Amino acid sequence: MGEVVFRGGTILTIDDEHRVLVGDVATRDGAIVQVGGTYTPTGSDYSILDCTGCVVMPGFVQAHVHTCQTLARGRADDLELLDWLRQVVWPYEAALDPEAATAAGELACAELLLGGTTAILDMATVHHTERFFAAAEASGIRATIGKAMMDAPDPQIPAGLRETTRDSLDRSAALITTFHGAAKGRLRYAYAPRFVLSCTDELLREVGTQAKVRGVGIHTHASENTGEVALVRERFGKANISVLDDFGLLGPHTCIAHAIHLAPEERALLAARGAHVCTCPSSNLKLASGICSVPELIAAGVSLALGADGAPCNNNLDAFEELRLLALLHKPRSGPRTLPAPEAVRIATRGGANALGLGDQIGSLEVGKRGDVIAVDITALHTIPATNPWSQIAYAARSSDVRHVAVDGAVVVRDQELLTLDVARVRRAAVDSATRLFP
Repeated sequence: MGEVVFRGGTILTIDDEHRVLVGDVATRDGAIVQVGGTYTPTGSDYSILDCTGCVVMPGFVQAHVHTCQTLARGRADDLELLDWLRQVVWPYEAALDPEAATAAGELACAELLLGGTTAILDMATVHHTERFFAAAEASGIRATIGKAMMDAPDPQIPAGLRETTRDSLDRSAALITTFHGAAKGRLRYAYAPRFVLSCTDELLREVGTQAKVRGVGIHTHASENTGEVALVRERFGKANISVLDDFGLLGPHTCIAHAIHLAPEERALLAARGAHVCTCPSSNLKLASGICSVPELIAAGVSLALGADGAPCNNNLDAFEELRLLALLHKPRSGPRTLPAPEAVRIATRGGANALGLGDQIGSLEVGKRGDVIAVDITALHTIPATNPWSQIAYAARSSDVRHVAVDGAVVVRDQELLTLDVARVRRAAVDSATRLFP
């Protein structure tokens, strides 16, 4: 990989001091070797990326996405969660074939990278998970992926998504063997029981055990919707987070998407177990699920991350849109000083890295960490005058402002051009597959 130099930008380190520096960020053989000042390459194998007029920062880490759902963009508007799943998303996922899965995965990865997202925690569907790993590997994104687990005897789940407990566990184990740690560690696995309503007690209990034994993460949904919460209480006689804890699913290796409808004792339990919550503002607004109580979670000591969820529930995978909503949504209720820009940006980068179990490797620009770096152009009319880089990133910048992206020290976007996938081919494949799935 040689050396890559992001030259001459304003640097948001997102380190413990939230330092803002000027100069170069350099990587060598995938690792960051200098932050700030002027870097002189040590050999002949190097690339210089012009970052004049840019904020250079760690790439966004989205801790909850569904790359498998991208071809259903715009197909599930104006529905609440359970209807959204039963009427559109589950039938769509059941209809996916290997070719369409590849098209969905590559479309998502291309959109994510061009928008400055360098790492994701991805819940695939029940089948074709290897296709989403292949798309992630080809694109160059850093991805932790798990196959959705759905063994509950629910007649509203399409036949194409139903699986036995044994098959769900065995296929997950096989995927761990094949992909966890692949691509020089850029690809990893996380168990992904979809939510407690889609899983049997046996499956949930075994996932809690196997995740610890195998040293992989857990990625699930909980307390997204009031109807879902009521069904969980009807089945188990207790709240969602308590159910997860009973089955051994909570811990520092766990990331829970949404967590909107929580009692104070559930927030305390999440904090005590060290579990992470990924808030998805656009998705929660579009599905009318509610607004996650982010200030209360932070006050309780819960680690927060940010994600876009799937394209059918917010219609894009834009980290900047989610960041802006994260920074704004809570101010009317909790005051204008709630979630200032540096804290919101930290959640979108370092918070996500922690949720993926990669806080020691990515999420900030520090010597020794991996070279997941982006440069965001702040010379557009909607970002000037350049007075505060934190404010520009949190409130003003857009995904279309991303100029350069590197993942693990490899340049994947240069001058707004994706280098790893043929965008025209990805576009054709996505349109063709969607036309076939939605005639």
